[in-house]
Amino acid sequence: MTRKSSLIPVLTALLAVMPLAACGGGAEQPAGEHGEAAVPEKGPHNGRMLRDGDFALEMTVFEDGVPPMFRVFPTMAGEKLDPAKVDLTVTLRRLDGEVNVFKFKPNGEALDGQGTVVEPHSFNVEVVALVDGKRHQWKYANPEGQTKIPTETAKANGVVIETAGPAVIGETRELYGTVQLASTARSEIRGQFPGRVVSVTKAVGDYVRRGELLARIESSESLQVYPVYATVSGMVAERNGNPGDVTFDRPLYVITDPAQTTVVFNVFPRDLAAVRPGQRVTIETADGQPVADSVLGDYLPEGNAAAGTALLRANLPNRDGRYRPGMALRGKVTVNAVTVPLAVRTEALQPFRDFTVVFANFGDTYEVRMLELGRRSPEWTEVLGGLKSGTRYASKGSFLIRADIEKSGASHDH
Repeated sequence: MTRKSSLIPVLTALLAVMPLAACGGGAEQPAGEHGEAAVPEKGPHNGRMLRDGDFALEMTVFEDGVPPMFRVFPTMAGEKLDPAKVDLTVTLRRLDGEVNVFKFKPNGEALDGQGTVVEPHSFNVEVVALVDGKRHQWKYANPEGQTKIPTETAKANGVVIETAGPAVIGETRELYGTVQLASTARSEIRGQFPGRVVSVTKAVGDYVRRGELLARIESSESLQVYPVYATVSGMVAERNGNPGDVTFDRPLYVITDPAQTTVVFNVFPRDLAAVRPGQRVTIETADGQPVADSVLGDYLPEGNAAAGTALLRANLPNRDGRYRPGMALRGKVTVNAVTVPLAVRTEALQPFRDFTVVFANFGDTYEVRMLELGRRSPEWTEVLGGLKSGTRYASKGSFLIRADIEKSGASHDH
């Protein structure tokens, strides 16, 4: 069936539900009034009924105080059948290609599957039963927590797919700082000899290139006029002379390179044991927009006495000069970091029934994965079970997928 989700206006979701089909003599499930698959027949234990002539099986998943397991009740002509007379095999084929095969042992009036039916309980099922030399076979689909979304539609709604794998997880400490010029960004331009300023060519704020003429000075000793050239490229930060002035030891020009900037971060006493020189820092604007990745340098000799903090400097790439001295920036440092073999984006996690889940991606199909979780940071969460490494999953927009699955009514149905 095809359905339009009310929560995602442009989203067309298809819940893959296959009718109960018979193979090798089993009866087909009857179609509904409009040709859709009818609701599977339920047995006295609220399980799915499979019938082939007089022989029938009621398929249930038993999980009352034990890990989920198949429990199957056989009957013949409507009467209970001794489970010891039934040789039963159930094969599950999952969306990711995994195949699970279960053999059964009699237990009272039922047959118990030897093994755990792991979550999600979403698979294509093949049931083969041998009774008195006669073979009975059924195939049916048991989808759960599953929906179909065309790739372009998912992308248009902000769904982003990533691959589960190793990640670095640790605590995040925030630092606050201001942009400053690097110590190498300031150059002082002086006349070679003291004398009277004849002319100047640049004003404060002008950009100059190395080798450009900045001024002409008449030497007090030789009375010869000589030129003064820029020794570096950059912005004129100071001009300390006008025509008619006499130059002495004071620099005539101060030129700065706005691309050579650093961020000086304040480190509060509570963070001194965790934040150290050499650690990587992510630099962001005050509203959280990424700026650059850098490395914390050594502590500056002086601290910030007014704030009671130590000071650490980090280089700030600034080729276009957009970050000016005095601007406020912040940094994020990951401390106590460990590398875990399997993790997912924390924002991908969603509640589903009694579980925390992500939604695995297989082309246009998304299917729930119930997770056992470990360490967590704002960016990454460790996965201890429920997801295979290398699985593609929805890292962004997963709440839209959950809403679409909940709208479809894909229940925990056995």
